[in-house]
Amino acid sequence: MSNKKKLDKEFGLSSWAINNKTTMYVVIALILFLGYAAYQSMPRENFPEIKETKIYISSLYPGNTAEDIEKLITNPLEDKLKTVSNVVEINSTSQEDYSMIILEFDENISVDQAKQKVKDEIDTETSGEDWPTFNGAKVEPNVFDLSMSEEIPILNINLSGDYPVYKLKEFGEYLQDEIEDLTEIKKVDIRGAQEKEVEVAVDIFKMMAAQVSFNDIAGAISNGNVTMSAGNYIASGQRRTIRIIGEITSPSDLENFVIKSEFNNPIYLKDVATVSFKDKDKTTYARESGKQVVMLDVKKRSGKNMVAAAEKIRNIVTTTQNTIFPKDVTVSISNDQSSKTIGQVDDLVNNIIFGIILVVTVLMFFLGFKNALFVGFAIPMSMFMSLMILDLLGYTMNTMILFGLIMGLGMLVDNGIVVVENVYRLMDEEGMSRKAAAKKGISEIAFPIIISTATTVAAFVPLGLWPGVMGQFMVYFPITLSVVLGSSLFVAIFFNSVLVSQFMTTEDKDMPLKKIVSISAIVGGIGLFLFFGAGSALGSILVFTAILLWVYRLFLRKWANYFQTKTLRHLENYYEKTLKKALTGWRTYAIAIGTFLLLIVAFASFGESVKSQRTKIEFFPDNTPNQIIVYIEYPQGTDIEKTNEITKRIETKVYEVLNEGTYMDGTHNFLVESAVAQVGEGAGNPQTDGGSASEMPHKGKITASMREYKYRKGEDSKLLLYKVQKALVGIYPGVLISVEKDAAGPPAGSPINIELEGEDYAELIVTAEKMRDFINTRNIAGIDELKIDVNRDKPGMQVVVDRKKAGELGVSTGQVGQQLRNAIFGGKAGVYKENGEDYDIYIRFNKEDRYNTSALFNQKITFRDMASGNIKEIPVSAVAQQKNNSGFSAIKHKDTKRVVTVYSALAPGYTDAGAIVNQIQNEMKGFDQLPSNVQIDYTGQIEEQNKQMAFLMGAFFTGLALIFFILIFQFNSVSKPAIIMLAIFLSLIGVFGGIVITGAPFVIMMTMMGIISLAGIVVNNGVVLLDYTQLLIDRKKEALGLEEAAYLKIDALLECVVLAGKARLRPVLLTAITTILGLIPLAIGLNINFYTLFSEFDPHIYFGGDNVIFWGPLAWTVIYGLFVATFLTLIVVPILFFLVTQLKMWWQLKRD
Repeated sequence: MSNKKKLDKEFGLSSWAINNKTTMYVVIALILFLGYAAYQSMPRENFPEIKETKIYISSLYPGNTAEDIEKLITNPLEDKLKTVSNVVEINSTSQEDYSMIILEFDENISVDQAKQKVKDEIDTETSGEDWPTFNGAKVEPNVFDLSMSEEIPILNINLSGDYPVYKLKEFGEYLQDEIEDLTEIKKVDIRGAQEKEVEVAVDIFKMMAAQVSFNDIAGAISNGNVTMSAGNYIASGQRRTIRIIGEITSPSDLENFVIKSEFNNPIYLKDVATVSFKDKDKTTYARESGKQVVMLDVKKRSGKNMVAAAEKIRNIVTTTQNTIFPKDVTVSISNDQSSKTIGQVDDLVNNIIFGIILVVTVLMFFLGFKNALFVGFAIPMSMFMSLMILDLLGYTMNTMILFGLIMGLGMLVDNGIVVVENVYRLMDEEGMSRKAAAKKGISEIAFPIIISTATTVAAFVPLGLWPGVMGQFMVYFPITLSVVLGSSLFVAIFFNSVLVSQFMTTEDKDMPLKKIVSISAIVGGIGLFLFFGAGSALGSILVFTAILLWVYRLFLRKWANYFQTKTLRHLENYYEKTLKKALTGWRTYAIAIGTFLLLIVAFASFGESVKSQRTKIEFFPDNTPNQIIVYIEYPQGTDIEKTNEITKRIETKVYEVLNEGTYMDGTHNFLVESAVAQVGEGAGNPQTDGGSASEMPHKGKITASMREYKYRKGEDSKLLLYKVQKALVGIYPGVLISVEKDAAGPPAGSPINIELEGEDYAELIVTAEKMRDFINTRNIAGIDELKIDVNRDKPGMQVVVDRKKAGELGVSTGQVGQQLRNAIFGGKAGVYKENGEDYDIYIRFNKEDRYNTSALFNQKITFRDMASGNIKEIPVSAVAQQKNNSGFSAIKHKDTKRVVTVYSALAPGYTDAGAIVNQIQNEMKGFDQLPSNVQIDYTGQIEEQNKQMAFLMGAFFTGLALIFFILIFQFNSVSKPAIIMLAIFLSLIGVFGGIVITGAPFVIMMTMMGIISLAGIVVNNGVVLLDYTQLLIDRKKEALGLEEAAYLKIDALLECVVLAGKARLRPVLLTAITTILGLIPLAIGLNINFYTLFSEFDPHIYFGGDNVIFWGPLAWTVIYGLFVATFLTLIVVPILFFLVTQLKMWWQLKRD
């Protein structure tokens, strides 16, 4: 009796929900409202933001070479920092005027804690007496953390018109202030215009004639341009504050400053120098489509809504143009990342809607319209519930989360299908009432669906522990899927149970016309209100449901009834016969052995395909460029004017390609949206120069932004990238030109990256050059252009002071250095204040003398001899000699060791970095010019690729172990979990077979995640089938009066296995079909805009896009695997169960 109770016991939670239906209806309404609110309010972004556990230390020390920066700044700081706990790696770059150290920490410390540790160590180092000083103050290292999203501008604002640059800059500053007031914006940088300064340009000959020194001028200005308090004066009971007003009100006031006055003979500043209020020396140029502009680089704060920020900025620009700026000032916005983000997010939302429509249509054929809606209802309910939870967790609406929802689309209806189908079967075949069928039906499958959901989630749990930057990027996917599956379980147990107990029918009667009109009017009306009110996806779904109701009533109902009563019955009967045949005689063993042989063939074929390079191994999907970026680099030390000239020439070549007739529709370029160029500041690569404050006068950058995929008329931006690369190959010797695209995903380093480590930097560079030449002679296909990240071509001038002679003349080396520094770089003598802004006052030689070797070295060091009291004048050339030389462009360290890197991108059309690096490694065995004290290491993308592959393999097997333990708990058996585990491995026949047959690449990140996802789905079906088989066996045993430990006879066992298979045919087929259909729009890249379908009656259908390139490999992996896994679940799993049970029976007989 107790066993009977156990077999027919109700499931408490569902029974409670069925008995409290009003409460459930209120909860349903609440979740729909909160979920919809979350969907509307969640910030939109393309990819999730990455917060690296890296701390940056930048130190600016102008006027010093790379060697000096290394010796004075980088080495002391590195020695101090290498002892900090939790540090994984230290990288540094020392270049002219600038040091940058990057510390990477492990996951066990927060960014704020790491930053504080670093600051404490640096404060200790800089407090020492021998720490360098600049302009009278110690060099202050800047410690900061960095988010890549804060380094890449979300858009550029370009100002042009018939105005001088300084006036355009004023307009730009107005916009800068307005935009920086937005909470979403971190900072706005102005490019193409300089800050101003007050320059005191000294005439060396007049200065020497007047016997005046730089110190005299600096002292006069700093002491004369000052406002200070002298305290309080108390008289007659009043307290007056005394202020001495001495600050200049105009730069021209400086001209009348007396520098020196001896024997009533005053020398004014205007006698020896010219004072001007001017732009600082040019450090930046900006152009839009070849036309000079003042450009604003707008960078958002980490975690803020990019789409909302861009919208606010557009409003500010429009308002300012209409009300503040003159009408002839042109303001344009370029490189706007928000429009592409909106497009990509909208495409994924439309994919979800399309998936829902396909899934509900299929359910209609299997279950009828009303029952299909019960299951279909689980989709928006689960999604809104998931969005509500994700919003509470503080996540943004990005492509990772949306794909998680798409992936979950087919999986989340599984629980609903099993519930509805089981209740339907009890009402149809056993004639039970709605309520009784609901309670019994759910009690039969409640525990299996909870366990199957737990096992599916278990497959993703290890992915949720993904470490590092890649983990931060990809972890949203398993988290979203787990939330979706949890929500679907909640919906199935509580909401589906209530709905089926109230409204389910087995007969699909003709709905009266009046009822159809009223229902469609209500549903369609709400849909239209939501649709036109907020342009929402939910509105589109409701409108489509109303239309579908009419389509079903007029056309589909007869087809669906025929499918259910005839086609499905035939299919079930055919399956029953097939399974019976498969479970009798030699066929059982033949199918089991044949399936295992097929797995071996699939693996072997894949191995051969990879070996022959028919199947490429890719790390990340090879995205279609949304931006084409040309990085231009002259040798370090090149003047900005020269860099600007070459950039202009390269711009012309690039624009010729971008504006080819192929891409033009009259004057409209339908492929390229905008193109801007920057030279100097802002021209660095955010991936390699992120956080750098150096001026970079030797660098230029051209950025061409593509239009959204749907507007490109089928033209391929990959081909455009190839054309640009081809047009720029080898055209300017000595100029490094690299053509790249925007990165999809976190930075992983160069595909080809060879690091040389040693002490002698000159030797390292020479070895790197020899290695580059050696590899080039081997003509390895796939290498774009091998480059070396540093060189020894940085022009320099060495000044050697004769200490003995200088000492005899009363001059020190420091005085010589300071004299030359003041003459060329200048010395700061104070600040001029105007309209709340501070402008530096700098004293230096005038332009004619500043770069004149004769004037520089024949200038006299003027000082008063302390012994005699007389003024002495010593020419610099009397105590120092100069000679031209060349120095290092930069000196790079990795873990405090000096390194030089040989690197390259992959040539257009090549994606398998691993195969190319393997070829390089094989060829390098013949390289015999490697010094014994130089080590080589292959890093970059390959290192990251191997690391992630190892993690994903570990995650796969950890997930399987978790699943196995949960299944043991479910079945209290090892054999059934082992059968399901085998089914997971056998499903790989589909994955590898599909990849080999189609010749698609094996994308490590996506295919491996697809395999892990597949494991969860395969388990789901296996659990539901085997659990029901065991339930039938237990009932049969009870009917025959057998003990629990006893075995059924072979015929009875066969009957139970076949009956279970037949009963579970529909849910297994539906699970496979719905999951595949949910992924098909994304896999084939079919995009339909359901918003414009109803608002413009134009669905804007197109194929392809960024989403299909990024997510396609994962979608196809699941589709291939599920195709084979369905056959496995329906045929091979029952066969294995049958064989294992027979083996147990044989073993028991043998023991007895």
